[in-house]
Amino acid sequence: MLGLVPILHAVENALVVDDLDKLAVDVESADYDVAGLKSRRRGRPAIGTGPAEVVPVRIDPELRAAMDARAEADHTTTSEFIREALRRYLDVA
Repeated sequence: MLGLVPILHAVENALVVDDLDKLAVDVESADYDVAGLKSRRRGRPAIGTGPAEVVPVRIDPELRAAMDARAEADHTTTSEFIREALRRYLDVA
């Protein structure tokens, strides 16, 4: 057992060596969908059909304050507020 010290049962909900051994067997014998696990993307979730692009724009302080206030009132982010406003203005899904 590689010199592991068994954990006593006195601690509620603690894993003991026997539990860890069973867990190791369960993991080794499980039938994982390897292709599915490999296909998972890391990072931010997609927000369209392809990678998103950052578009820097200059916005005056009054417009920025109005956007931030509206986004907060709508319980969303300023970025999502801007995307939604552009979708509506351009009539794009």
